[in-house]
Amino acid sequence: MTKVKLSMDDMQLIATFEQITGAAAVDVVRDDTGNRILFVVRQKQLGRAIGRGGEKVKAAADAFGRPVDVVEMADTAEDFVKSALAPARVEQVKITETKNGDLVAYVTVKKEDRGIAIGQNGRNVGRARILARRHFELDNVMIA
Repeated sequence: MTKVKLSMDDMQLIATFEQITGAAAVDVVRDDTGNRILFVVRQKQLGRAIGRGGEKVKAAADAFGRPVDVVEMADTAEDFVKSALAPARVEQVKITETKNGDLVAYVTVKKEDRGIAIGQNGRNVGRARILARRHFELDNVMIA
């Protein structure tokens, strides 16, 4: 697992997020391509961050003026990729080193959840790629 460095702006975003949701965040990424903010919360904090009926994550999105995605931290790259692709039901994550030395996570999801894993315009798999690169130095996440 890679040690993530946070700027003062990042720490301010995390502090605001924690005030709104009551969940402990360990990382934040501004995804300007997807016009959203990605928060990584400690294990067992996902429900608290989202809130009943999504109320807390909606309040955070209102406060930041853009959509907020929340992903739960995990101890292994495989579990983290599963978490980043939620709510898609992931059957398997296999991390392979390619011939050119890249680390790629090949993900198998339930057939009916393939669209969820990819997301509209590739948003969900894009979120998984950004966060897996940042936290586990994976070069790519591919839906198999």
